[in-house]
Amino acid sequence: MGMDAIRVLVVDDHPMWRDAVARDLGEAGVDVVGTAGDGAKALRIAPAARPTLAVVDLHLPDMSGVDLTAGLVALAEPPRVLVLSASGEGDDVLAAVKAGATGYLVKSAAREELLDAVRRVHDGEAVYTPGLAGLVLGEYRRLASAKEPAEPEGPAPALTPRETEVLRLVAKGLAYKQIAARLTISHRTVQNHVQNTLTKLHLHNRVELVRYAIDQGLDE
Repeated sequence: MGMDAIRVLVVDDHPMWRDAVARDLGEAGVDVVGTAGDGAKALRIAPAARPTLAVVDLHLPDMSGVDLTAGLVALAEPPRVLVLSASGEGDDVLAAVKAGATGYLVKSAAREELLDAVRRVHDGEAVYTPGLAGLVLGEYRRLASAKEPAEPEGPAPALTPRETEVLRLVAKGLAYKQIAARLTISHRTVQNHVQNTLTKLHLHNRVELVRYAIDQGLDE
């Protein structure tokens, strides 16, 4: 998918930073459909602007980026959310992911890292600043092991062997390109398998998919 198919809303309360991010994305061919300096404006303009991706700062003057993320993913046409924050604290990362963010970068990331994250998060990949992915996966495992065993709700949906193989690698934290290389299939084929699996399991994004895979012990 070309960068011109990505519609981005940039939300940051620092005008210079907000404008710089919007400029970098625009120069890369991304369609920047709106900018906002606070959460209220972002939620107000998002339904009309219809972004497919929101780049969100965690610290806003009227609400937290976590609350904004939850509000954005609750919209009728929810964008994916990439948090771009000065904070690399574990609690901030986990709160953002639990609210529905698909990716998390610290602001020290290079321009090319940001552009790569925008592409990948738009495609549904979970993208984190190096070092944070292990934190998120560790938290998923902790939550999965702490849960009380649930009563079975009937047979689990049947996945094909290839879908199960892809799901196992997703649970291990591999990016789609890494999975494609390991299985000798195309990046697009990996995306198709993930989308088919999401549909079968009635899940909405890769974050929920990782949780499911860990619950099933597929990350072992």
